[in-house]
Amino acid sequence: MSDSRKTRNERELITRRQMLGYCLAGAAGFALWRLREQTGRMPDAGGMDTSATDEVDADSLTEQLKEELYRQRADLVGVGDLTALPESSRGKLPFGISIAVKFPKDVVSGIVDLPTREYYDWYNKVNGTLSQIASHAVTTLKDLGYQATTRTGLPQKTVATRAGIGWVGKSNLLVTEQYGSMIRLAAVLTDAPLTAAEPINESKCGDCRLCVDACPAGALAGKLWDTTVSRDEILDTSACSAMAVSRSIQGFGVPIELCGKCFAVCKYTQQYINSEEE
Repeated sequence: MSDSRKTRNERELITRRQMLGYCLAGAAGFALWRLREQTGRMPDAGGMDTSATDEVDADSLTEQLKEELYRQRADLVGVGDLTALPESSRGKLPFGISIAVKFPKDVVSGIVDLPTREYYDWYNKVNGTLSQIASHAVTTLKDLGYQATTRTGLPQKTVATRAGIGWVGKSNLLVTEQYGSMIRLAAVLTDAPLTAAEPINESKCGDCRLCVDACPAGALAGKLWDTTVSRDEILDTSACSAMAVSRSIQGFGVPIELCGKCFAVCKYTQQYINSEEE
């Protein structure tokens, strides 16, 4: 290929990338404009929010925010009231938005014996997607005039249980009725006037022991969780971590704490995998 032709192709590629960037920026801007319009928080011509003292419909704001995050590829979104928790752990912000993204069915089905390279790659991909969604939520809420942050002293599972997304299972992972534990979590704290879900305060695992009996480290005590139960009563973290690293090395050659067997065998995970839902 001649230098002039190569240069022309490179310029065309840059132009296409620029156009894609403009389209994505325009779509994001339109989504924000729509959310502002639907919640009644529109800026004036000078860019200042003139509705800061207006009464905001909490239900409408909550639903529109959820819809926006689902458009950003979230699989579950819930809002929790955090005011019963210590102020220092939540930066004095009263609400927590819990966001979940699920793994593909075939990826989870493939890790019952050992974790795979595909699972490792998807683990990183899902974490990246969660980071993008959470950042979008923060930007959206701040543009609407509220405080919002992903920096929290609270465990992701605590925000998720407050938001009614799921409960802490015998695996010490969050369990959801929709997807079992084949999810990753992110959280956003905010002072936006949102409508909180009913929290989940106790386990729904019952007498099921699938994850306990399947754990190759014998790290799970089989104890049912409620809000008074600590992590150490459920899980031997040292045994779990050591076994997870060993299995990751066996499975795909990377020394990382990534096992997944407990959530792969969970009955709620298996119900979703065996369902027709995508």
